[in-house]
Amino acid sequence: MLKRKLTQGFTLIELMIVVAVISILAAVALPSYQDYVRRGELPEAFTFLSDYRVKLEQFYQDNRAYSTNGTCGTAVLDFAPASAKYFTFSCSTSGTYQDYTLTATGSTGAAIGHTYTLNSAGIKGTSSFKGASSSSACWLVTGSEC
Repeated sequence: MLKRKLTQGFTLIELMIVVAVISILAAVALPSYQDYVRRGELPEAFTFLSDYRVKLEQFYQDNRAYSTNGTCGTAVLDFAPASAKYFTFSCSTSGTYQDYTLTATGSTGAAIGHTYTLNSAGIKGTSSFKGASSSSACWLVTGSEC
């Protein structure tokens, strides 16, 4: 009587197919995940820009100018809030302090390469999106469309 030896395990071909399938799935999933993370960081800029706009308008109601010494909101606004993780904020005024432009620039994480603006007329803009120059008249989040 002949005894057959039973072999158990995977062949090299089966193992290579599994590695190939996992590689393809990772190649599709990783960019989607990175884009998801990036989109999660952008609302910080929109929140602070909108908040600063309201505070500057309140300052204007009291002083009839957006600045009294060249600094937006003169000692009322903190453009380096402790709760900001991904963006830095700045403000510039015109020579007569009747106009301003707020800017949020990505400083860490996936927000690097994004720059958003908001001016005294309420016009939103994107000057840099995903590291590329942009001239959109809105705040871009997912693509090049407003």
